Amino acid sequence: MENLEKAFPVSWEQFHRDARALAWRLAGQGPFQAIVCITRGGLVPAAIVCRELEVRLIDTVCIASYHEYKTQGTSAVLKEIDSKVKEIGEGGKGVLIIDDLVDTGKTARLVREMLPNAHFATVYSKPQGRPLVDTFVTEVSQDTWIYFPWDLGLSFQPPISGGKG
Repeated sequence: MENLEKAFPVSWEQFHRDARALAWRLAGQGPFQAIVCITRGGLVPAAIVCRELEVRLIDTVCIASYHEYKTQGTSAVLKEIDSKVKEIGEGGKGVLIIDDLVDTGKTARLVREMLPNAHFATVYSKPQGRPLVDTFVTEVSQDTWIYFPWDLGLSFQPPISGGKG
């Protein structure tokens, strides 16, 4: 992960356009009874997609995998998917999983195990994680670091809390 050579900065306007494009692609895939967003990156695109698709049942699955900004470590499930959402359809059929990015696929694999029949969608995809995603908008190379708008000011902005993740 530390050998990322390319930078792909994404503005709020671009991210909003890309998340709406994701909603357009998903509109014919449903109907979806619930959305599960993978936190923290999936929160913003899930908010946009749930509005566009008029889905009202929203849940989160909290998985920590980036522990030192650009360093992906061991994945830890901090919060499971609610049992009411897990009961929808067989293995999650009718549930939409949303994340900002699929990178190596480590997080996606964990969530796929929880809801194997859910529809998995991300705004951005990298080649290693691409096979785990059903719908995405833009693919970038594996050696590209995406700078999301919530990470940016005039330069990278660490979280106010000073925490590592």
